[in-house]
Amino acid sequence: MATYKKRGYKPKNKEEEVIIEEQESTTAEVFNTLDEGASKTEAWVSKNQNYILGAIVAIAVVVLGYLAYQKFIIEPKDTNAANEFSYPMQNFNAALTNTAQKDSLFNLALNGSEGKFGFIDIIEEYSGTPTANMAKYAAGMAYLNLQKYEDAIAYLEDFSSDDNIYQALAYGGIGDAFSQLEQQADALDYYKKAISAAGDNEFTAPKFLYKAGVAALQLEKKDAALDFFNTIKEDFPTSKEANNIDALIGFSE
Repeated sequence: MATYKKRGYKPKNKEEEVIIEEQESTTAEVFNTLDEGASKTEAWVSKNQNYILGAIVAIAVVVLGYLAYQKFIIEPKDTNAANEFSYPMQNFNAALTNTAQKDSLFNLALNGSEGKFGFIDIIEEYSGTPTANMAKYAAGMAYLNLQKYEDAIAYLEDFSSDDNIYQALAYGGIGDAFSQLEQQADALDYYKKAISAAGDNEFTAPKFLYKAGVAALQLEKKDAALDFFNTIKEDFPTSKEANNIDALIGFSE
């Protein structure tokens, strides 16, 4: 057993010899405790090594299985989904510019035609892929334009993205749908989520700040509305939403 006593050192007196003996005794107790702890740990590991190895193997199997699933199932599946996605997106984009036929074009985008997939088909056939996730966003926006607000909410709530702009637009779309359903409290909640997701983006942030302010006014929450409008004035003074912001600020005070 090791001690802290220097080799060849002799105590100068009896008192010093007692102190050294006490230090050696304390040190011995510490090492004995450590030895006992290590022995118990070794015994536990030895007793449970089969369980430990089994857990390690199980984790490895899960990780390797997930990687294989992504590589050999999801990636090829998503490639096929992306190929199918171009047709409904053509109709969706055409509907945004062709107001005369927008309803029929949005329906074609949603449901497909002549053997071509629509967004709904892609969501069902290619579930779990990134393309199916984007199809949920597009389907939600199509339903929003068709004034089918409950369907819009259902698909947009099921969409999620790490892209702040898409996520902000999805939350904002849900807010718009609730607003049209005259559920202003729910609309305000989603406009707040859209603002949070948008951050300082100059396209989406002032848009949803404005809508949140209007919803707050409709709910007679003037203090909240004032905060939203002041944020537009201070942080986004060049946005189109800032054009009449002073009037809204005055109305909210």
